[in-house]
Amino acid sequence: MFNSVNTPLLSASSTPNSSISSSNRSTSDTDESPATSFRYDFQDLKFKINSTLPISCSQSYKSLAVLSGHIGSVSCIALCGEFILSASQGKDIIVWQQPDLRRFTKFGQGDGSVKALVSAGNKVFTAHQDSRIRVWKVSRSSENVFKLLDTLPTTKDYLGKFMNQNNYVQTRRHHKRLWIEHADSISCLAVSNGLIYSGSWDKTLKVWRISDFKCLESIKAHDDAINGLVASKEIVYSASADGKIKAWGKEGKSKTHSLKGILEGHKDISLNSVVVSDDGSLVYGGGSDGYLMGWLGNKEFDSWKTICEVKAHKMAVLCMSLMGEFLCSGSADKSICVWRREINGGLFRHMVIKGHEGPVKCLQASPMRVGGGFMLYSGSLDKSLRVWWVPNYSVKDQDSSPVETMEKKVGVFKSIY
Repeated sequence: MFNSVNTPLLSASSTPNSSISSSNRSTSDTDESPATSFRYDFQDLKFKINSTLPISCSQSYKSLAVLSGHIGSVSCIALCGEFILSASQGKDIIVWQQPDLRRFTKFGQGDGSVKALVSAGNKVFTAHQDSRIRVWKVSRSSENVFKLLDTLPTTKDYLGKFMNQNNYVQTRRHHKRLWIEHADSISCLAVSNGLIYSGSWDKTLKVWRISDFKCLESIKAHDDAINGLVASKEIVYSASADGKIKAWGKEGKSKTHSLKGILEGHKDISLNSVVVSDDGSLVYGGGSDGYLMGWLGNKEFDSWKTICEVKAHKMAVLCMSLMGEFLCSGSADKSICVWRREINGGLFRHMVIKGHEGPVKCLQASPMRVGGGFMLYSGSLDKSLRVWWVPNYSVKDQDSSPVETMEKKVGVFKSIY
């Protein structure tokens, strides 16, 4: 039976962004990149959507709903209190209301697709292909529930810096920008301790203060595009097409971030996604070679050792999401794998979920418990958002009754949307 919970409009804690892998960047206004760069141009990947095919499903998981309405590929998902937000290559953001998954509203603004979503308090931050971050205020008192509050960098930040030539950096030949500006698409966001972190295909990591939206730092973080970010225990991890995950933190009373360590992936591959366990001790990265890699950190979070390498998918791992002892990975091979984390940090395959008709671009697991399992949301190049129930147990002979109530609530929307 579905266990309903009273969820506030927005939770006090931030929701980590799990859909943090990268598409191909535009070449019209970007830097030249090394030959080893790994980026997907989802517009160029062709696949035929056959709407008459049934969803592949077994007793090991339940497909609760297929939500459609996006005009482009679903690029990122975020949980925002009672809402599920999904964004697409078509720059539209659709708001779905839990638990019945009704389409609540739609919002969006800017040039180019939405690349990342993250919520913090009563604000939602969206990262865009036009190299800007947009801040939305969520309010029930307003007719427009998601109201555009500001765009980063802010006008105030610009005015305070544009007159001083020392504030400009070389972004490519004969072209300079203010250091507070990203020079290419922003691919990922993370939030922690009153700060927003943004990673870009321009290879930089920027740090923003939520209270006044001021850009505090710009870090030349990688040798290639940054595809994923996650923050935990005052450490932010950046995953890059250069095949490395780098850990950044503040030393002592320092106000700026410095490099604490490098987690090496396989040679000549791109790391497209990164997640970290609740206690901060385990870091996992998903690679373009279909492997998942895990690292164990020490108590000071300044040293990590490789603890596992698992061939997870036939094609590139594009996204990951952690939920307690479970790690979910989405791939260009259209499948989702659910892994159970062992005591030593190793990964044991729990189940494989199939149903999407295109590469799985983003995943978000929900902390809301349903029966003996959890909810998982997935977005794909097939332009759909799918909702799954994943059991905690091994399910050869288990009854599927825990989700019958939920299926009654959302089943009708399979045909409506």
